[in-house]
Amino acid sequence: MPSIGQSIPHDSARLHVTGQATFIDDMPSMPGELLLDCAGSPIARGTIQSIDLTAARAISGVVALFTCKDIPGSNHFGPVLHDEELLAEKQVNYIGQPIVLIAAENHQALAQARKAIKISVREETPIFTIEEAIAQKSFVGPKRTIARGNLDQAIDSAPHLLHGSLKIGGQDHFYLESQAAIAIPGEEGAVTIHSSTQNPTEIQAIVAHILGLGMHQVICICKRMGGGFGGKETQAAAPAAMAALVATKLRRPARFVYTKDDDMKFTGKRHPYRADYSVAFDHDGRILALKADFFSNAGFSLDLSASVMERTMLHADNAYYIPNCHITGTCCKTNLPSNTAFRGFGGPQGVATIENIIEEIALYLKKDALEIRKLNCYGPAPCNVTPYGQLVENNHLPEIFSRLESSANYGTRRAAITKINQTSRTHLKGLSLTAVKFGISFTKKFLNQGNALVNVYTDGTVQVSTGGTEMGQGLNTKIRQLIADEFAIDFADVLLMPTSTEKNNNTSPTAASAGTDLNGTAAVRAAREIRNRLADFAAELLASSATYIVFKDSTVCDSRNPTKTISFKELCKLAHMERINLGERGFYATPGVDFDRESGTGTPFLYYTTGCAVAEVTIDRFTGQFDIDRIDLLMDIGRSINPGIDRGQVVGGFVQGMGWCTTEELKYADTGALLSYSPTTYKIPGVMDIPKIFNVDFIDNPDNTCNVAASKAVGEPPLLLGICVWTAIKDALKSPLELPATPEQILLQLTRARPKASAPPAAAMTT
Repeated sequence: MPSIGQSIPHDSARLHVTGQATFIDDMPSMPGELLLDCAGSPIARGTIQSIDLTAARAISGVVALFTCKDIPGSNHFGPVLHDEELLAEKQVNYIGQPIVLIAAENHQALAQARKAIKISVREETPIFTIEEAIAQKSFVGPKRTIARGNLDQAIDSAPHLLHGSLKIGGQDHFYLESQAAIAIPGEEGAVTIHSSTQNPTEIQAIVAHILGLGMHQVICICKRMGGGFGGKETQAAAPAAMAALVATKLRRPARFVYTKDDDMKFTGKRHPYRADYSVAFDHDGRILALKADFFSNAGFSLDLSASVMERTMLHADNAYYIPNCHITGTCCKTNLPSNTAFRGFGGPQGVATIENIIEEIALYLKKDALEIRKLNCYGPAPCNVTPYGQLVENNHLPEIFSRLESSANYGTRRAAITKINQTSRTHLKGLSLTAVKFGISFTKKFLNQGNALVNVYTDGTVQVSTGGTEMGQGLNTKIRQLIADEFAIDFADVLLMPTSTEKNNNTSPTAASAGTDLNGTAAVRAAREIRNRLADFAAELLASSATYIVFKDSTVCDSRNPTKTISFKELCKLAHMERINLGERGFYATPGVDFDRESGTGTPFLYYTTGCAVAEVTIDRFTGQFDIDRIDLLMDIGRSINPGIDRGQVVGGFVQGMGWCTTEELKYADTGALLSYSPTTYKIPGVMDIPKIFNVDFIDNPDNTCNVAASKAVGEPPLLLGICVWTAIKDALKSPLELPATPEQILLQLTRARPKASAPPAAAMTT
């Protein structure tokens, strides 16, 4: 039986639930191994005056203390700009920014040294919010624009116009395994690093840069991560570099594992946003023009903020055709830890904005928001071109809207909810159906490449190595299925090896939902080269032609004489005896993707993953608490390689998006210190928050032939469907709403009166 299309369990599932899966801090301690920690800045912004290490050096168990002066290469690094310091030199830019690196033999000595180090900093006025940054013109990276049509003319002639501003909060990654790395010194100045990272090549490059080594002297290995969600795409570099610094300086293994509290306090998160908009529309609710200005809180450095903002702008249309638009994006520099990649990578902020706008249009016109969404949905030409000029091809969005509206009994439930809201004095209900059209590919062209190494052994088993990293999303399982089917062998006869820069060079991060697309395709290409060689050899053995050679059920035969077979195992053994190469490298570069940032036009995506979801919520009028009564979700994910894993990704992604929209609120003190840095104060959704009714389904769509096995990426898109919970709450309140919609915010909105809009055509309402 073919593996593709089967719900084979995640290859580490049993190991996860039995506690046998090995993560970084599960690796046994090595002789002479040192533990690491940092002493950081006590304030958010200032100039270092002095560092006193005397007391810390005297603590038993403290082996060494390092400052920026001990770095042999460059102290400056970053994924795009080298605007971060591994150890602060003069200026500090956020609370906890590392200044002194501590190496000790036990945790007690680490804790004592951290307290004993005296750091004096002259305080300067920090910037924490987007509004403060705008006022002080504190920006990082270029301002970008995407535009088409005649915005001014469309606005001037439109029957209706709304203005508004939406405040969107950040989100902590809350992966179960904190940032972690172990560095082991090697011969000739080399170092091997085991890192919990989505980007082994970047670890390799940054460590080499900081230590003054060649990349050939650095090996980065990642077996698996205990979650990543984008938080380990760039921010795994600092602990890895610090561990490597100690290992090479002291010639001893070094381990740096963040505590959960420190991880939450001092690492970057999803970017908070402010979106200012003006939208013009006709009497039916058809959008005629949109002006949207996005501002993100980047934190103290660029990191990936410019790329995150770019994807926000590319998803500001979401599922809707907008003929005239002017979209800008600006990254604000503040004195917080540098915000970074997070599942959806800026797309959620763009989609939340346009879905909010549609809710406002519906409220203004006294129509159901679903009617506005269907009216504006991408469809046939000319309504099939994005603001940046890419065609929306193989578009199943109208079908998904129609099918979900019917299967979820939207009309009947809307009528019932309207009646309840008119009569109930204790509760308020809301209903909302939102969509997602998520572009799949990295928007930086060079990242759209992957390579793989496939080794077939003489007993017919296979090892596969790729640049992709496994963080629980099932990448390794899917690639095993793909390769098992290429050779028509059992899934168990294929293994994915730990990701290592020694075997796969210059690889892209496992991000942008493209892990299987890039690495799976590269592996398939390698396997097919080997299979073709084996087919030629089998043709000789069977006195046949390679044209008629068939691989099936771990055997090989001539399709014209299927009773005469040779086992795959025997074929591999004989091929080796005849010196036939049973190993191969595969390479894949995504075709046809390119985007011009200066003009704001191009084809940044290979295809789109689309879907819709309906949320029904009930709000307690007296407390602001709410229940999610029901979710109905329908997606187009092409032909699924593993339906079970894909379903898990859809459900998990949706719930994570739901958490961002409702409960996961980041709270800071006036000093810039994060207050919500533990599960007691930062509330991710729990099992009791899962909707009582949760229906998930997929449409059958074999159209996506441009991708491996006609599949579609599924990691990020469902998170954006979680926005429907937020819009359902907004539908119930019939009022402006920030994101996340916490019970506190809901209660405040329940006590406020909504301002009335002025009459068209010159109407302008601030929301």
